[in-house]
Amino acid sequence: MIPALARPLALFLLAAIGLGAAVASASTPTTLPPRLQQVMMAEGIPATAVSIVVREASTGDTLLELNAATSRSPASTMKVLTTWSSLEALGPNHHWHTRAYATAAVRNGRLNGDLILVGGGDPGLTAEHWWRFARVLRATGLQTIDGDIVIDRSLYKTQSEDPDEFDGKGYRAYNVLPDPLLVNLQSAEFHVHAENGEARLLVDPSPANLHVDNRVHATTQGCPQDGRLLRFTTIDADPLHVAIDGAIGPTCPGYAQRSIMTAPEYAFGTFISFWRSLGGRFDGSLRLAPRPEQSTLVAELESDSLAEVVRNTNKWSSNAMARMLLLSLAAERFGAPVGAQDGERALLDFLESRGLLMPELVVDNGSGLSRQARISADSLSHTLHAAYHGRYFPEFIASLPIGGQDGTLRKRFVDLASEAHIRMKTGHLAGVAAIAGYATTRGGRLLTVVVMVNAPGAESGRGDAIVDTVVRWALDRR
Repeated sequence: MIPALARPLALFLLAAIGLGAAVASASTPTTLPPRLQQVMMAEGIPATAVSIVVREASTGDTLLELNAATSRSPASTMKVLTTWSSLEALGPNHHWHTRAYATAAVRNGRLNGDLILVGGGDPGLTAEHWWRFARVLRATGLQTIDGDIVIDRSLYKTQSEDPDEFDGKGYRAYNVLPDPLLVNLQSAEFHVHAENGEARLLVDPSPANLHVDNRVHATTQGCPQDGRLLRFTTIDADPLHVAIDGAIGPTCPGYAQRSIMTAPEYAFGTFISFWRSLGGRFDGSLRLAPRPEQSTLVAELESDSLAEVVRNTNKWSSNAMARMLLLSLAAERFGAPVGAQDGERALLDFLESRGLLMPELVVDNGSGLSRQARISADSLSHTLHAAYHGRYFPEFIASLPIGGQDGTLRKRFVDLASEAHIRMKTGHLAGVAAIAGYATTRGGRLLTVVVMVNAPGAESGRGDAIVDTVVRWALDRR
């Protein structure tokens, strides 16, 4: 990891990026709002564990400030920095490309050679898009692949990180690691329902190389009290062979989403399933290797635009997508192959080029799912201010969850949903609750709001009580 740059904060000159007047602090209240003080006392969280910055989006004038320069864990609010930097550096119309190459000519619908699938780092390569890629390939006339499927992952450096490393739950989608050919966030949905006394299982999408032992049994009893309807077990330490146990009744929702297999095995297995469903034929194996120079391009799939990817990243707080955006910044700046350290260096270089010097910043992987990532509320506020005055502010603010309506805020501020006055990125980790974004006041002023609470139990609701109090205070400004 690249250490935070030791530069004085005094060098943070907003004029360098054309943001107009520098942020003023003369209007900062000397005391916190009484209601906020009450909530902090009720939740048992001291002021030293809280950072708050509320400012005018247009001028940068400060309305409320507390521990603004303190370096804290931002959780997923770090995505504000990553997604905005990606928009500014790459442009909202940036696209990624997934390509297929052949090692021999296709004759009479037959490839007497290998098919090479080259990952382009598309963060939004869903199952639907992957099926469309197989369809595009079939439309070239190719039907039978006599050789192997070879996956080229050379865009990224080899990584030693384990998906279980963060919290031991590598099967959760939030722990999925970036990969040049990351299909559907490496996840499948497992649906079980009771029918005629039997437990029926549907896996969607269903990789051709995944073997599932359905051990779930139908029951007329109620749902398990512990809520554990389905239990997954890996058979003989083989990630391609899993067993599902449990009981399913007529009123029990039998559903689970899991990150399964490795990224190449998942991409291979789902591709073969889609390929065969389209009438394609293949009996070979999977290999991992760089694309041979003699191979010929036979099909290409263009991704969604970066603006669309950024929207999905922020609305649903996708860690893997944020990490791949950071790697895309690195690939654009340094060329392949790239790794997390290159992404951090590329982001720091970009911020410096915009006059945004953040001496306390530790980017790590760019998603906020990190025990090392650090940033101050002041730096996040400056980022939001820069975004407001940037070229792609409409695309950026449209990517943020709307209070009471969608994304990670769909169940918060529901009483304000019809007003759509809150557009913010949330963040939660053990001991962390945070929010960063924009609030439109009752009087029509647009404010930037950053709140970070770093305290034991902050993620369980205690921190959100403080966050929500600050946001509602901001909304009441005239």
